[in-house]
Amino acid sequence: MSADCRFTADMSVADAMQVHPKAREVFAAFHLGGCAHCHISAFETIEQVCNAYGVEVALLLEVLEGLPKEETSEEN
Repeated sequence: MSADCRFTADMSVADAMQVHPKAREVFAAFHLGGCAHCHISAFETIEQVCNAYGVEVALLLEVLEGLPKEETSEEN
């Protein structure tokens, strides 16, 4: 991974949501935590959540990395 990566497989869901305000929308688009049947814990890692729900980790990370950098919480 490059040094510019903001999201990693071993990052918690809570940390990912702090990195970018729209990370929650990305998780929901993958049906992760977006409905009553897909509850995810904020303390689980991205990899754990992906493995539990059959989502390709690399694909989810790619979409998260595609979020515009100007909207990151760190810069606001």
